[in-house]
Amino acid sequence: MEDKKNYNAWNNLVKSFKYAKKQKKEFILYFIANISLAVIGAVAPLLSAKQLLKLTNGLLDELLIISLLVFIVEMARNLGHFFARKYSQIFAREVLKRIQIDIANEVLKIETSDLDKKSSGVFIDRLVKDTGYIADIFLDLNMSVTDVITNLGILVAIFIVNKLIFVFYVIAIIVIFIFERIRIKKLNHLDKHYRKSAEAATGLVGELVRGVRDVKVLNASHSFMKKIDHDISSLNQERYKMSEVVRRYNLLTGSVRDTFDFLLILLACFMLYKKWLSIDEFVVIYMYRGRVFNLLTLASQMMEWFKDFNISAGRVFEIIDSDSFRKERFGTKHIDNVKGDFEFKDVHFGYSDDIEVLKGISFKIKHNETVSFVGKSGAGKSTIFSLLAKLYTPNSGKILIDGIDISELDCDSIRGNISIITQNPYIFNLTIRENFTIVKEDLSEEEMIKCCKLAKLHDFIMSLPKGYDTLVGEGGLTLSGGQRQRLAIARALAQKTEIILFDEATSALDNETQKGIQDAINNMKNEYTILIIAHRLSTVINSDKIMVIDDGKVVATGTHEELLKNNKDYKKLYEMELEK
Repeated sequence: MEDKKNYNAWNNLVKSFKYAKKQKKEFILYFIANISLAVIGAVAPLLSAKQLLKLTNGLLDELLIISLLVFIVEMARNLGHFFARKYSQIFAREVLKRIQIDIANEVLKIETSDLDKKSSGVFIDRLVKDTGYIADIFLDLNMSVTDVITNLGILVAIFIVNKLIFVFYVIAIIVIFIFERIRIKKLNHLDKHYRKSAEAATGLVGELVRGVRDVKVLNASHSFMKKIDHDISSLNQERYKMSEVVRRYNLLTGSVRDTFDFLLILLACFMLYKKWLSIDEFVVIYMYRGRVFNLLTLASQMMEWFKDFNISAGRVFEIIDSDSFRKERFGTKHIDNVKGDFEFKDVHFGYSDDIEVLKGISFKIKHNETVSFVGKSGAGKSTIFSLLAKLYTPNSGKILIDGIDISELDCDSIRGNISIITQNPYIFNLTIRENFTIVKEDLSEEEMIKCCKLAKLHDFIMSLPKGYDTLVGEGGLTLSGGQRQRLAIARALAQKTEIILFDEATSALDNETQKGIQDAINNMKNEYTILIIAHRLSTVINSDKIMVIDDGKVVATGTHEELLKNNKDYKKLYEMELEK
């Protein structure tokens, strides 16, 4: 359900202002440039009218002087545009950066369960496109205010010159404004649907890029392209609906404006005939008619800007400060030196309300123990790791780290002391070196190399032309599955956390490399709390204890030898592996 307060234009402006106020200098300079342009815009038609009058009256000397003034005014206009563009670009760049950083920061705080339900397009479109409308609204308002002041001044001058023509202009403005208001209302509704379609299309294209290899090997190109065709067609259909409204109302308002323009000529001719208007007054009023009618264009533009801004701001602030996306909640307690003891107390959890994955699971692990979890797929092993890292929150029960409820600890106390190496680790589209420094900024060259040697990766890296400065591609696409896992293991070792979780982390490694990693894990025993999830029981037989997980519960605990002797399920799993 959308947070309706975010669709209030005034609230959105107030929220957006905090991003703009830090660029006061550029905003003021941009305002001054616009005031200058507005003054020039008011003076230029008057000079043009005088040029025309001097020319028709044959006053060539005075015409040259007026023409020189026109030249100076036009040069000043060019200079004004130069500075207006300069300061507007600086302003927009800085405001845009702040909003985008805030969105990225807030996305990292969203609960994992909410992220699981959304496509990447929801966040990409808001981060890349919607933020631009927020940055632009202040520039648009700045420019509009100066234009409105100038054009209203001209309208007041017309009132002084001739009240009947002033009334005529006011009627024209009101009529066209009504049509524009109806147009914007229709577009506002259509634009919301368009942006939803854009999110879906962006998300699908993102999936195609990330999963292009799987699409190819699954021979799913045809069906995937059908899905893309459907989503892009839906997007274009929404865009066409908007364009159709714009075309129709542009035709209507253009026709109405031309009609009023024609009626102005008829009215002026009648007034000239009646001697109610002089030729000089008519020329000046007619030259300024574009500026007066510009109020209509300006009103239309402002409504369009506010429409775009309000929709975009609502979508952006839906992420930043609404209840539509639940944010992770951490406690305030901080532990500088985590020992590594933790306990699950009657923990219940499900990814959805109707299916429970963990069903009252309870166990204790002491610091510096190496404990392995085994069991069938879907038993809940990886879920235990996700809960321990507070990626999800238990439905009930408690998780304790060093005797403190995890809900009371701050983020750094939890995630700053836990490293998780998964079966499919995400490798960032950076160099190998940057994949280390992004998790530990002060990592030395010696420490990085040591971690890579422990993970049996250093020799491979040194065989690459650029070594540690090799770009690995999005998701580590240029690396094999085993190389990605070894890089993830080395990266986790570099974090030097007290608790290390291996979630099928050696599944893609050959036997020789797996043995090397196993030796590295054995070397870390008694120094770290190490938890391992593995299907290959041969990799966990040296654990201090092994827990057998079945249907969301711990059904047996013991050493490898004890479980072989006392637990038939574990014995069966082990014998099945030996037969392979």
